[in-house]
Amino acid sequence: MAGPGGRAWFEDAVVYQIYPRSFQDSTGSGDGDLPGITSRLDHLAWLGVDAVWLSPMYPSPMADCGYDVADYEDVDPRYGTVADAERLVDGAHARGLKVLFDAVPCHTSIEHPWFREHPDWYVWSPVDGPANNWKAAFGGPAWSRDERSGRWYLHSFYPEQPDLNWRNAAVPEAFGEGLRFWLDRGVDGFRVDAINRLLKDPDLRDDPPASGPPPLPRHAEDVFDHVHSSNAPDIGTALAQLRAAVGDALLVGEVYLPSAQLAPYLEHLDVVFGFELFHAPWDAERLRAAIDAAVTVGPRRVAWVLSNHDFNRLPDRVGEANVRAAAMLLLTLPGAVFIYQGRRGGAWPTDRASSPRSTARGATPSVTPWPGMTTSRTRASPPASRGCRRPARPTGRRPSSARTPGRCCTSTATLIDLRRGLSGDLEVVEAPEGVVAHRRGDHHRGGQRRERPARPRRAPATLVRHTHHLGARPVPETLGPGEGFLARV
Repeated sequence: MAGPGGRAWFEDAVVYQIYPRSFQDSTGSGDGDLPGITSRLDHLAWLGVDAVWLSPMYPSPMADCGYDVADYEDVDPRYGTVADAERLVDGAHARGLKVLFDAVPCHTSIEHPWFREHPDWYVWSPVDGPANNWKAAFGGPAWSRDERSGRWYLHSFYPEQPDLNWRNAAVPEAFGEGLRFWLDRGVDGFRVDAINRLLKDPDLRDDPPASGPPPLPRHAEDVFDHVHSSNAPDIGTALAQLRAAVGDALLVGEVYLPSAQLAPYLEHLDVVFGFELFHAPWDAERLRAAIDAAVTVGPRRVAWVLSNHDFNRLPDRVGEANVRAAAMLLLTLPGAVFIYQGRRGGAWPTDRASSPRSTARGATPSVTPWPGMTTSRTRASPPASRGCRRPARPTGRRPSSARTPGRCCTSTATLIDLRRGLSGDLEVVEAPEGVVAHRRGDHHRGGQRRERPARPRRAPATLVRHTHHLGARPVPETLGPGEGFLARV
């Protein structure tokens, strides 16, 4: 696990998230697939990332864009075969890239054989009806009636995703076998989905009414504090079983909680996502507070992310004018960084495509392959079950020998190159109102021009990179809205 200097490889890694269904179609079916991803590994190596993370490509009825898994030890035929997955992993390793798969331990698809063959592996109501007032993450009650048995089962997400009972010792053992199946095929670790939902109150008590606004965004119907339906006090017992199943493989937790509640998860997980920065409005004070909260968790224990498959794309959340500064901010923070497909090549495009789980299921946007990457112009119809929306395939230049920034100066490749030269943990730099500044960079937020922050220096500062200007220039004395720069002092 340790790299140069004794540091684990992932501690400052840049990880590229791929949603397989919309990344690269190699067959003309209109769906992306594993051979398509393998065919673009040279591009990702050129980009400079350290690892790729694949969202679920397991067999699935696609009620929730693949997060309703029907078999943890196989590949959905639309994406290829297990052999294709092995070739992808081998190809990535040959280029110096690590590979992470998605682990979904909270629930299975209702079509997973376990649901019928091992009903005791799931959570059931002890009464004829919902056991309590718990709400599903995507709206509605968290209990549904199984028409075949007449019993009511728990689903923290969609009704097609019954929750596993991790208090039954058979569940972590069976799930661990699925993880080891992929570790045996060379996978380097897992991003672990919805891990704070893994254990619930064993007595199934009602959640109390919310005592205030939620610390992170939730569905409007959810007006309760998740005291019993999530984040159980003994969550460590389940996390320890998860860790035992994978040994020292990387575990990245999707823990949808504020930073102050992450400590129990980091006893067994390597890093967790920092969602406070993800959801912070584009306001200097709120951004600074989100970064500070995450840094207090521990050096390099938070994985930074500003886009993923669950929420609208970055331009829709921070405004297109701020995307370049957001890229610079993200890629200069210490610790692991995750970037979502589309943030590639020469620029962070200001695309408007929705992420697959970020909108109500129903209509599907057109799916256009990457230019020059396939001859197919097929447009796939929505999945038969719910019609998950898929993001449009990314657009942009193909790899070349020169990493020319082009019109958008915050080239992802260039920023990753610059990131390699950064060292040390985050050091706060005092800054005027409307400016976020740290020892690794300065970023302006707001609608008026501001004086750049004063900072001690032993020698004249040298401008390294500006979000909007190319060429040799002096360190700017002011920053316009949405601008940022890196300087060496």
